[in-house]
Amino acid sequence: MAAPYQSPISPGRSWYEDSVGERPRYPTLDGSLDVDTLVVGGGFTGLSAALHLAARGVDVALLEAARLGDGASGRNGGQFGTGQRQWPEDLEGEIGFERSRALFDMAEDAKAHLHEMMEAHSIDADYRPGQLSLVHKRRYIESYRRHAEILAERYDYPHARFLGREETQARLGSPHYHAGVLDVGTGHLHPMKLLVGTGRAAARAGARLFENTPVTRLTHRGGRIEAETPFGTVRAERALMAVNAHGERLDRANAAHVMPIRSFIAATEPLAEPERVLPGGEAADDSRFVVRYFRKTPDNRLLFGGREAYSSAQGDITGQIRRQVASIWPHLSAVGFTHAWGGSVGVTLPRMPYVASPRPGLTVIGGFSGHGVLLSHYTGRLYAERVMGNRDRLADLEALRIPAFPGGSTFRAPLLFLAMTWYALRDRF
Repeated sequence: MAAPYQSPISPGRSWYEDSVGERPRYPTLDGSLDVDTLVVGGGFTGLSAALHLAARGVDVALLEAARLGDGASGRNGGQFGTGQRQWPEDLEGEIGFERSRALFDMAEDAKAHLHEMMEAHSIDADYRPGQLSLVHKRRYIESYRRHAEILAERYDYPHARFLGREETQARLGSPHYHAGVLDVGTGHLHPMKLLVGTGRAAARAGARLFENTPVTRLTHRGGRIEAETPFGTVRAERALMAVNAHGERLDRANAAHVMPIRSFIAATEPLAEPERVLPGGEAADDSRFVVRYFRKTPDNRLLFGGREAYSSAQGDITGQIRRQVASIWPHLSAVGFTHAWGGSVGVTLPRMPYVASPRPGLTVIGGFSGHGVLLSHYTGRLYAERVMGNRDRLADLEALRIPAFPGGSTFRAPLLFLAMTWYALRDRF
């Protein structure tokens, strides 16, 4: 057997960065500004809000601490999903069928929004249809079967169907999973291409985008929001804080409700026999609490995410992911990896988005809990709708009960580590 490939690539650089093509640079703030709306955070949510506001004539400035897409929006698994992060039948028990159905329909509108936006702005983000949700324990088989039935019967969603063991194995190219659900109404894409395209569209619409401009303090003074940076102050009538897992310094309430979890992905070299892995081209996720998610790229690499960490430690990304890949496809045990990277995912306790208005004029959006490719871009549009006074569908998310993580600022992270470790152990038994 050949020795494992030793990548010369920096472990933090993603395959997305190396395959996106031209990645525009935007200036650093130079001096103070007065605008109608301030957006803090240059990911999907912030850029979408800036695009939709600027397109309607609003004077908007966006401040990003690093480069656009350096956070989760440019480093994620690229999978859409369907509905909210929680299954709709689980939400029904908490908020009732009517509200659960409204949130499901909102997520379907989010899909349509993304496709329409990409078409309107000529963004080719390598979209491919199809999603496999895989069952790793036999005792989950019936819940997955019933889930597909509920989507069709109660949520008028005919695009998902249950797969038995034989068809699951054929579509995966492996006998590793017991069953699954095939969803042909969703798909996957290149997130950095979507982000770069959204940034270009926002700039063309007139949004003022600033990179390498960290906000050090947000205050409310004289009826306006003030964002202090090392390079000047931006004053605005209103502000959107769209920093997801990176907002602890700016808003304690956001930090209490949205916890950062480190998630890691690796990319293989182009597969020698790509037809033996996901031959239908679908993306996949599984039933573990610490979800494994994977898909092939247009050039037949395998992108595989399946490791999380609850501290700043990174460790051996490729070694751990290699073992997970080999457990599914033993013939890939010596495949070469060219990229390995990580990023912080913003999660909430109930795994639903966190939308709040903690101060007059300030809106906070984040906590997509691994479902942000579908929902984050869309919530930026909903924020723009709220500002313009058209309608306030963002209120449906703001009404969700998102409790703070227990333990306060001192014990929150250790308690999360213990809880996640327990769930990870449950995945194994």
